[in-house]
Amino acid sequence: MSAPSPSPGSPLSRRDFLSTGAKLGAFVAAAPYIARGAEVGAARGADTVNVALIGCGVEGSILTNASRPIPGIRFVAVCDIWPYNLNSSQRRLKAFKQDAQAFEDYKEMLSTVKDIDAVIVATPDFVHAEHTNAALKAGKHVYCEKLMAHTIEAARSMVVTARETKKLLQIGHQRRSNPRYQHARDKIVRDARLLGRITNISGQWHRAVTEDFGTPRGQEMSAEKLAKYGYANMHEYRNWRWFKKYAGGPISDLGAHQIDIYNWMLGVNPQMCIASGGVDYYKTHEWYDNAIAIYEYPTKEGIVRATYDVLTTTSAGGGYHEYFMGDEGSMKISENPKFTKLYREARAPEWEQHVTSKIISRPDSGEGVLVGLKPWEKPRQRMAMPEKVPVSGAGGAAGPAKVDVRETAQLSAWDIPVTLDKAIHQPHLENFFDAMRKGASLNCPPEDGFATAVTVLKVNEAIAARRMLNFAPSDFVV
Repeated sequence: MSAPSPSPGSPLSRRDFLSTGAKLGAFVAAAPYIARGAEVGAARGADTVNVALIGCGVEGSILTNASRPIPGIRFVAVCDIWPYNLNSSQRRLKAFKQDAQAFEDYKEMLSTVKDIDAVIVATPDFVHAEHTNAALKAGKHVYCEKLMAHTIEAARSMVVTARETKKLLQIGHQRRSNPRYQHARDKIVRDARLLGRITNISGQWHRAVTEDFGTPRGQEMSAEKLAKYGYANMHEYRNWRWFKKYAGGPISDLGAHQIDIYNWMLGVNPQMCIASGGVDYYKTHEWYDNAIAIYEYPTKEGIVRATYDVLTTTSAGGGYHEYFMGDEGSMKISENPKFTKLYREARAPEWEQHVTSKIISRPDSGEGVLVGLKPWEKPRQRMAMPEKVPVSGAGGAAGPAKVDVRETAQLSAWDIPVTLDKAIHQPHLENFFDAMRKGASLNCPPEDGFATAVTVLKVNEAIAARRMLNFAPSDFVV
């Protein structure tokens, strides 16, 4: 089944936006990186990309697994200071017939393995800048996990190094490459304007109480080795996200994914932040276990007020999602499809009676295949407000008729017609490797990652200050 094509020069209808989606790989423009990527692809003359991984923990494993299905990706080196992680990563790759050399020292790896094309950095936030800048200066392209860095200064240094070395740097805000998110932003929000004027955003990530990570018996590193790499002890090494020296806490670890989408979906940065949080539950941690933030975004149509809360003491409230609310519709979106739905206000211009199809990305080609889909219910037609009618009273003056508020306020629910049948990090990695091989533009170049880091880290600053903090436009620019 194929979607109908509009006639040349004609605008797409609202039904077109609901019924069809963009191909996987619609990219955000980043002009300085397009030409750079094209040069890389032409110079290499081959499809194989030799990759090194710095950081073989949980996130490193996730990125390794998401990279393996991508044609032509070969891991030639892995690096980690903990032998337990390093050996596990090397064994996993050998199982897939990739014989990666193992290193404790990333400097030795970069100087020894001459055929590395790209480096994936999946280390704790406080060494992102160190590892990324070293790889860029060694002539490698870099995919660095979010948050870009644990301080603004460190993140700024990464932007500067990428510009000076003329190497690609992708920051791991992977929602920007998710075809559902791309369709939602480009088609639903911007082109079709199904939400009307966006007035509010809310977002959340709620997790139940969890125990700190322990260390397998006999796998502890010595105090001397830990100190060499900047760690106080094995407990802090294993639970680095909770300590201020190493990271930005839950708002950085979890909130960064979603607050990035606020900026990206609206196309602007916030002008204000106010926040509350504290070490309310985990008394052995330094970072706030719960944080609630409010932003103001100055859009062309007016202020958008956005709230975000990250909770690590309860899973109640519906998991993790972002909710964009407008005067004609609302969009709840998540990497988890069960938290994703589109809602039409009764007052909105008519949407079609049925959503007839959706698009699913195909891992073999990146193209889309259309399959049948129906909404939860048929949308209501737009309700006309009743005319004024005479009412009893002095002079018999006309007044408004009574309106059933419950009827006019009902929403109709629709599915967003795009799904992803790959690992959630895979499209973002594909975009990075396509930038190297084909000259595609990066979906999250360092300038965008920097702006998000500024937005996110302001929450911790606002909590500490216990007052509203303002952003200047220059704060987001390197």
